[in-house]
Amino acid sequence: MKKTGTLDVTFPLLNREGQGGEPSIGRKSLTIKSLPLDARPREKMMAHGSAALSDAELLAILIGSGNAEETAVGLMQRVLHDCDNSLNALGRLSINDLTSRYKGIGEAKAITLLAACELGSRRRREEVVSRRCITDSSQAYEYFADMRDLPLEECRVLFLRQNHSIISSALISRGGIAGTAVDVREVMRQALLQRATALILCHNHPSGNLRPSREDDRLTRSVQSACETMNIQFTDHIIVADTGYYSYREQGKI
Repeated sequence: MKKTGTLDVTFPLLNREGQGGEPSIGRKSLTIKSLPLDARPREKMMAHGSAALSDAELLAILIGSGNAEETAVGLMQRVLHDCDNSLNALGRLSINDLTSRYKGIGEAKAITLLAACELGSRRRREEVVSRRCITDSSQAYEYFADMRDLPLEECRVLFLRQNHSIISSALISRGGIAGTAVDVREVMRQALLQRATALILCHNHPSGNLRPSREDDRLTRSVQSACETMNIQFTDHIIVADTGYYSYREQGKI
């Protein structure tokens, strides 16, 4: 601060990010160092391990600082509260959602948060793949769990060997919020190319409603008929949403 007569002239601190929700000028944002030593997430993790930290504290480590009114931990607590304390819901937000709604989150921080959510989804999927075999509907749901967060409807197929070990999966179609068209011939073509003896069909409902539609029932019957013709086991048709999953096999419809 420099005094000129009776007038105080303050030179504001420029923020390094200065974009997309970050204050470009003004007071310094509160950092994790603003917290007492025993409440700092990094120090807490070093002393007690990552399992001792809350979701907000883990995310705070990633963004490093908050804003002029709240620390990184406080900011992430507020973000998670708005997401019903769901990391899956956080992962469905866009970069623009985060930067426009939350002071202190610019593009760099938003990208870091969403990248962390995506890594979590891929880790879950990797754990399922490492088992190599899909023996029930709940394991199939775990394999396709990343589809819960998709904003548009997709249909994928998981191709299996005779012992239900995983060969590969394929995206068959991608559509809008209300539905997607599935070509049964493409499902069969991919199955023959993969030399699959069994398959699992899966699509998501972005609306969160797990109840199958008449179109879902019609698709199930068509794929089942085609599989019977080609001597391929139609193991299940799974519908996934952020509320859970629906299995045609568990419901006795296959």
